Amino acid sequence: MSTPSSPAYPYRLRIPGPISIPERVRSATAQPIVNHRGAEMRIVLGEIQRLIKPLFGTQAPVLVFGSSGTGVMEASLVNILAPGEKVLALVHGQFGERYAQIARALGAEVEVIESEWGHAPAPERVAAELAKADYRAVIAVHNESSTGAVTDLAAIGALLRERETLFLVDSISGLGGMEVRQDEWGVDIVVTGSQKALMCPPGLGFASVSDKARKVIDRADRCPRFYWDMRKALAVVDNQETAFTCPVSLLFGLHEALKMIHEEGLPQVFARHGRLSGALRAGCVALGLPAFGDPAVASRTVVVAAVLAPLTGGAIVKHMNETYNTMIAGARNKLTGKVIRIGTMGQISEADILTDLHYLERTLMALGHTVPAAGAGVAAAAAALR
Repeated sequence: MSTPSSPAYPYRLRIPGPISIPERVRSATAQPIVNHRGAEMRIVLGEIQRLIKPLFGTQAPVLVFGSSGTGVMEASLVNILAPGEKVLALVHGQFGERYAQIARALGAEVEVIESEWGHAPAPERVAAELAKADYRAVIAVHNESSTGAVTDLAAIGALLRERETLFLVDSISGLGGMEVRQDEWGVDIVVTGSQKALMCPPGLGFASVSDKARKVIDRADRCPRFYWDMRKALAVVDNQETAFTCPVSLLFGLHEALKMIHEEGLPQVFARHGRLSGALRAGCVALGLPAFGDPAVASRTVVVAAVLAPLTGGAIVKHMNETYNTMIAGARNKLTGKVIRIGTMGQISEADILTDLHYLERTLMALGHTVPAAGAGVAAAAAALR
C-alpha cells in the first residue's frame, strides 16, 4: 500500500469507520464470484440472516442493499413517508442532522429536538413533543460517532410502542460493537452499514423492519420508490435472495466477519469494545485531552476527546498521519478543530489502544503540549485494562 506518510511505520487506519478489516474477511472477499441467484449464494444469504439477526436483536428479516449507510437511511424514510407527513428528528450530532436533511428532501415536515452535542436526547423532551402532535416517525441516531454519545433507545421506544408513530434508528456506527435489542426496545427500523463494527469493506447497507413498520411500507401511498422499495426486498428475502444484484464479494466477507463475531461470542464482543474504549478514553484524559460530552452516555465504538487551545484537532490528525502513519479523525462540522476521534470498533486489541496513546503522546509533545509525565496515557490505559 502506497501512502504519502512515513514508510518507517506501518499504515494504521484508526478512524471511526471505515475500519481496517481482518485478514480472514479480506481473504473471503477474494473468493471467485458465483451466480448471485444460484444455490451457492442462497446458502450464504441464508447463513447471513441466521448470524446477523442476533446483532439486531430481532426475529424480523434483515434486508441487504448494495449501499452506503446514508443510502439505507434514505431507504428507511422513503418506504414509510408520504410528502407532507410529520417527522420528529432527535439531533445530537452531525449524523442526526443528516437524517433530518434526508427527511426534508423527501418532503416531510420535520420538527427537530436538538440536544447539546456530546449529550443524549432526553426521553422526557420526546414525550412532551409527542403530546403536541402526531408524527409518522421519530428518527434517531443510536451511536452518534461525531460526538461519541449514545441514545437511550429503550426509553424512547417505550414512548412509541402503543402509538402509530414509527421509530427509525441509524445504528451504523453502533451495531456489532454495542448491544441492539430491536424487538425488545420497540424499534421499527434499524439501519446499519458494513464498514464499521461489522468489520467489512464499505458498500453494504442493512435494514430490519418490524411488523408495525411493514404495514406502512406495504401501502401504495408512500414516496415514489424503485431500487429502495422494501416491498421488493421483503418479497424475496425468505427465499434467500435480494431484489437486485447483490455485492457477492462483499457478502462473502460479511459471512466471514459474522462467523468471527459469533466465535468470540456477542457478550464478549460487546465487553471488549467497552473495555478498550474505556481504556483509550482514560489514556486521553491522562494526556490532557478531556473526554468530550457526557461520560454517562459515552460510546463503546468511538472515543471523542476534546482538544484545548492552542492545540487544534487538525494539527494532531496531520502529525499522527505524517509522522506515525496512523490515521485518526477530527471533525467536519461545528466541532472542527475542537475534538479528535479514534475508532474502537471491530477487531481491535489492547495493543492497538496502547500504540494509539504512545503515538498520541509523542504527537502532543511535538506540538508543544506538556504532558503530566512520560508515558502517562499508556499507564492510565494499562491501569484501566487491569
